[in-house]
Amino acid sequence: MALPPANPPVLSRRSLLLALGGTAAAGALAGCGVPAAYVAAGDRAAADRSAQDRRLTWANWPLYIDTDDSGRKRPTLDAFERRSGIAVDYVEEINDNDEFFGKISPSLMNHQPTDRDLIVISDWMCARFVRLGWVQEMDRARQSHVTRYLDPLLRSPAFDPGRKFTVPWQSGITGIAYNRRALGREIRHVSDLWAGDLKGRVTLLSGLDEAFALLMQGDGVDITRWTADDFHRMCDHVHKRVRDGHIRRFTGNDYIKDLSSGDVLACQAYSGDVIQLQADDPDIEFVVPEEGAELWSESLMIPNLAAHKTNAERLVDYYYEPEVAAELAAWVNYVCPVPAAQDVLASAKDEETAALAEDPLIFPDTAMRQRLAIARDIAPDERVEFARRWNGIVGL
Repeated sequence: MALPPANPPVLSRRSLLLALGGTAAAGALAGCGVPAAYVAAGDRAAADRSAQDRRLTWANWPLYIDTDDSGRKRPTLDAFERRSGIAVDYVEEINDNDEFFGKISPSLMNHQPTDRDLIVISDWMCARFVRLGWVQEMDRARQSHVTRYLDPLLRSPAFDPGRKFTVPWQSGITGIAYNRRALGREIRHVSDLWAGDLKGRVTLLSGLDEAFALLMQGDGVDITRWTADDFHRMCDHVHKRVRDGHIRRFTGNDYIKDLSSGDVLACQAYSGDVIQLQADDPDIEFVVPEEGAELWSESLMIPNLAAHKTNAERLVDYYYEPEVAAELAAWVNYVCPVPAAQDVLASAKDEETAALAEDPLIFPDTAMRQRLAIARDIAPDERVEFARRWNGIVGL
């Protein structure tokens, strides 16, 4: 499969993520558990029509798959359709995790089909679906490429040990972005954000699930096993920085605008966004602090009562072929969950594309990988209390 020249989208897909916390309905459902909403394993599958009905419906985020210069064709997906004979109805309908949860949860909690065979949502929201029994276990016997090529760092998150129900679509890192030229020095630690010369020139992410892990890591916390005490200690510190005017504001992805304009010198940021910022401003740097940073994913899942489960499993496995994963990575510029794609990119004839193989924000090097961790998710019995505390600090 020929690799296209590197051509990242003008607008990051992740910049569409609002990430401002759950809606009242979603929060209540997740926080209370709502036993009546849980679906037992034996009640999750529908009759699979894949063999006689060679199609599937896939819900994804905007700007999260490779397109040609016209923006109308999707080369990797088109190739799958030609090879497999399976028609894919690709719907870019997910703009926010909670919004999408609200859209399909009435069907799932009432044991009704969602009319979608494959969905992509952030892992902290995947955890909610897995706990509620709203997704089906994938058949790894049909997914040899996933079994062979999935990044070891991503294989067993706390919410889905062994990745039975989820498969990462793309990953990323929540770290620190800063303007090295304007600041005049390096940032190497989370604590560097609190230096006096950065007062009023720092932003943090507003979403609880997006922000908390890196800030805990700055306190030396192992985010795979953090506690309520760790959380409240982190909140105490952030609240103090708000009161003394050190934190300029809390943001969604509009930190990109603040950093580009120079209004902000350092901020909590996503690795995929910074790759795109660096194309216009090479003084922008992204750092994985020495204390570590959070590795997150947005993952593929097959919802309950999906009518084309086998077709969906086949599509998931296709994207774990290293050649396909490389073509996708060259376009989206997030952390590739298929490390074997690095060698494919390195052999590309186009120099710009080949250079992506050396970008540690797409293929983290050994030193960076040792500092990355997947945070344990916020449990349902914690979420209401923690969201209330965090949102009070942020001003939501």
